[in-house]
Amino acid sequence: MDVGALPDVIDTEEALDDLLSRPSQDLVAMMRRLDGDIIILGVAGKMGVSLSVAATRAIAAADSNQRVIGVARFSDPRTREYLEAQGVATIQCDLLDRQAVADLPRVANVVYMVGRKFGTRGSEDLTWAANVIAPDNVGAHFTGSRIVVFSTGCVYPLVPVGTGGCTEETLVDPTGEYAQSCLGRERVFGYWSRTSGTPVCLVRLNYAVDLRYGVLHDIAWRVYEGQPVSLSASHFNAIWQGDANRQALRCLEHCAVPPEVLNVTGPETISVRAVAEAFGRLFGREVRFEGEDRDARMYLSNAGRAMARFGYPSVPLMTLVRWQADWILRGGRSLNKPTHFEVVDGRF
Repeated sequence: MDVGALPDVIDTEEALDDLLSRPSQDLVAMMRRLDGDIIILGVAGKMGVSLSVAATRAIAAADSNQRVIGVARFSDPRTREYLEAQGVATIQCDLLDRQAVADLPRVANVVYMVGRKFGTRGSEDLTWAANVIAPDNVGAHFTGSRIVVFSTGCVYPLVPVGTGGCTEETLVDPTGEYAQSCLGRERVFGYWSRTSGTPVCLVRLNYAVDLRYGVLHDIAWRVYEGQPVSLSASHFNAIWQGDANRQALRCLEHCAVPPEVLNVTGPETISVRAVAEAFGRLFGREVRFEGEDRDARMYLSNAGRAMARFGYPSVPLMTLVRWQADWILRGGRSLNKPTHFEVVDGRF
């Protein structure tokens, strides 16, 4: 996945946002082939902003004429202003409002990025509504469109590290109400695909890395601040968010009836201990651990199918580690949104 030369460090948020939204040659080529506009539902979330800008940049590089439309509640008006400045048309909409969804423009290509995870305990009804009712509203309106649906590897069973991760053929077995509701989201889109002939691709993503948040961010901060690093989940998967953005957009060409399923993550089964120790060396800090379970099961995915289609991610793991360490040492901003990757009981 060729996106040009990678920098040694990322020293500003502007540089970070530029790199996250940089289109690859393959994405530009796809935009030349793709017919119709693109609507991104849930555009104001952690990934939606950079994904939508990547789409506009790829369209411009392709000298194509698709519109990119971003839909969200836009509780922070600054996000909407930024997107408009980047060439993304915006519409304010609550996807739980069926009539408001029915008023959205019907376009050929949909990227669905809406979901609720954290805060599920004690508000399970809100999680189910966000993860199941909103998909039903969208599925009913966008019949016949191509729909790329962001899902999660949490729909798979927890597995030991020796398995190499769940493949798309692994039977789903979600742990806890959040993961169950995510499977509900998939099933609702599957229903609309089967009954209306809507082509769908389910993107089961495991941990996108943006230096302001992500598993590497969480581990690095614990090491930097001298806090113990949990080993209740001893390994994880991760992928540079820019690569996840490009792969998700390219999934518009892989929608199918019934839905296609693709695991999107990096190629490694990453050791929490090894990464924490790498941060310890880069920070000059002693690393402490807690909660080791040698028989632990955790969320792990095998992304071989996606890599066969899209190629390997453009940013190697150790480059991400160096970027993350340098970001923290420079005082780079954090979104203060921990991933809770160490949670293995399904309670978020």
